[in-house]
Amino acid sequence: MEIKIGVRSVHRELVVETDLTAEQVEEELGKALAADRGIFSLTDSKGRRVLVPITSLGFVEIGEEEARPVGFGGTL
Repeated sequence: MEIKIGVRSVHRELVVETDLTAEQVEEELGKALAADRGIFSLTDSKGRRVLVPITSLGFVEIGEEEARPVGFGGTL
């Protein structure tokens, strides 16, 4: 699943591919928001960890859970 994270005062968004479900991402975000000076943390599909302080978080966009078809296998 693709997660886009907007960070305040940064012109580019962070894009993270993760194996987590939308519910798991929301749960991690909720934990970070509940903590005093929390840090939103995600691990991507390759095992790398992304950490964003909640005070710097602009937005989190959670992508679709379904995989899109790839290639030229369209129907006629």
